Amino acid sequence: MVPSKFIRSNAGRCLPVLLAALIFSGCSLQPPDKSGTLLQGKMQANSAYYLQQMQQNADDSKTTWQLLAVRALLKEGQIQKADEIYRQLPGQLTQAQHQEALLLSAEFAVINRDPVTVEDRLGKLDPESLSPEQRARYWQARINAAQGKPSLALLRALIAQEPLLPAADRQKNIDATWNTLATMTPAQVNALVINADENILQGWIDLQQTWSSQRGEPQQLKFAITDWRTRYPNNPGAKMLPTALKNIQNFTPSSTDKIALMLPLNGQAAVFGRAIQQGFEAAKNMGVVPVVPAGGAAAPAQEGQATDIDNAAGTDSNDGAATPNDDIVSPSSADTDALTGEQKAAATQETVAQPQPQPAAPIADAAQAKPAAQITVYDTSTQPIEQLLAKAQQEGASIVVGPLLKNNVDGMLGSGTPLNVLALNQPEHISGRANVCYFALSPEDEARDAAAHIWQEGHRAPLLLVPRSALGDRVTKAFSEAWRDQGGGAVLQQKFGSENELRQGINGGGIALSGTPVNDMPAQSADNGLDQQSPDAIAQNQGGVDAVYILATRAEIALIKPMIAMRAGSRGSAALYASSRSAQGSGGTDFRLEMEGLQFSEIPMLAGGNPQLMQQALGASHNDYTLARLYAMGVDAWALASHFTQMRQEPGYQISGNTGTLTASPDCVISRKMSWLKYQQGQVVPVM
Repeated sequence: MVPSKFIRSNAGRCLPVLLAALIFSGCSLQPPDKSGTLLQGKMQANSAYYLQQMQQNADDSKTTWQLLAVRALLKEGQIQKADEIYRQLPGQLTQAQHQEALLLSAEFAVINRDPVTVEDRLGKLDPESLSPEQRARYWQARINAAQGKPSLALLRALIAQEPLLPAADRQKNIDATWNTLATMTPAQVNALVINADENILQGWIDLQQTWSSQRGEPQQLKFAITDWRTRYPNNPGAKMLPTALKNIQNFTPSSTDKIALMLPLNGQAAVFGRAIQQGFEAAKNMGVVPVVPAGGAAAPAQEGQATDIDNAAGTDSNDGAATPNDDIVSPSSADTDALTGEQKAAATQETVAQPQPQPAAPIADAAQAKPAAQITVYDTSTQPIEQLLAKAQQEGASIVVGPLLKNNVDGMLGSGTPLNVLALNQPEHISGRANVCYFALSPEDEARDAAAHIWQEGHRAPLLLVPRSALGDRVTKAFSEAWRDQGGGAVLQQKFGSENELRQGINGGGIALSGTPVNDMPAQSADNGLDQQSPDAIAQNQGGVDAVYILATRAEIALIKPMIAMRAGSRGSAALYASSRSAQGSGGTDFRLEMEGLQFSEIPMLAGGNPQLMQQALGASHNDYTLARLYAMGVDAWALASHFTQMRQEPGYQISGNTGTLTASPDCVISRKMSWLKYQQGQVVPVM
């Protein structure tokens, strides 16, 4: 992909001037020449051929070959050269050449991620006046400009393009149409207003509603899809089912009769493995019901740990340094007690009075108890993972849950095992496997969810306050990528040092809501523990930030929030958000009052979505909230294993889990939507 900065500095500079001459000089259009028909057909050669023809011809014929050369260069990814040739177009064009120039301009704008220009250029074209080949490109430009964001316009573009495509490309179009609908909520689908003559679109909407209502019952869904195909025989999806629905038609439930549970039961990570095992076995024996998301009761005061699992290097709560074993999947703020297996003393709990939970979600997402299922636990700290997988296969395992440690996940992928695997971590680079799903509790998940939450609350200028560590870098990357996916622009970042450094910086005047763009070079550390911002950066960004996402421990945020208020004073208007890394329950009345207005993410179980399981998990973990989260992870692992086939075959499939609303990507990476709570008048309440 060519950097947008490059396109802006080249094509972005020259295209407006050239297009002004092309678009607004109607008198410059001339009658079409015979070679204009070349522009309406398929390209039959590469750019070298068209460039040669351009050099050998003159007048209007040269311009036609010039346009064909630009089109070929764009297809070949030679953007700079395409831009250079495009800029050499003459001011006088025939009608056919004028249409092709506008279409190419829209395609340049797509590359430049400039949907406004795409709409402007395509708005000057009547698709019915274009050839079938050009119309397919016209609709493709609209599809690309949507950047995968579900909308009625995107659905119409996909439907209009489908009959223009060769048979070999239609499956891809149908899959894209279905994926657009499948990622929309029922409320979004019901809100679509379509025309009476849009029969194809109506058929697709009916299919989505059928799937949405029956997806929890695969056998019933099979019959419903067959009935839909009978009712809409002319719909492209009826003639050629979306791939995801083909998989449903061939659906065979995943078996949980004999499970291989692969966890570390000795060494530094044993305490984590045993907590997951406890939750998994409890769910197997008692079943799992859907969890009420945030909006019900809030979490009780918590004195134990309150952070999620880091899916990469383990980190220490004080300085973010790596633990002795970087493969350990550790809580992002676990302390030495958690790593050594020593349990904290039971904490005193004080319940915050909150509204009662709303009615539970449909039971279709439940995972039934199966006491008769056989679980064999394999200790990954005793043998190579490849040997354990071979042993599990030999012993007839129907599914593997685990491994937990990152290096073992890499080993599992390298083994090529044919067993279905629900890995409890994920590698740096996802390798899509038809038999593998990845489920990890990670701060990156929280950061992505935070980006969506902050965007939905109407903020558009976020600042990240993160520790100066690998963990901070990963969270920054995840947040900024998710922010761009929402349609946002540049994200600012500011890094801080250790808790001791923050304390030393209290006399420095507080924390300014300014930073450097995420893609800039890292700034030098200042004596107060915060990144040193240049005067220009501060002058440019001061006052522009409207939201701050903070990745900090409870002790760190107890310093950071007052330091922000110290600098902003009564003029401070930026909304503050934090990850569960800083959430350790109430922390006492003084702490809750000091945190007034701060929102933070939390797993639904500890946000009051499943009080019974929360008490069960806290009891099993002796009120260690880090281990309670792992217990919840084990419970959700049972639900995911029970729905493994749906998660693997149906992108967008969701389960209302205890660690979040769980959704599978096309590569079956399970993402989590968190619950959001906030401090309000000395209490913790759900964000409505």
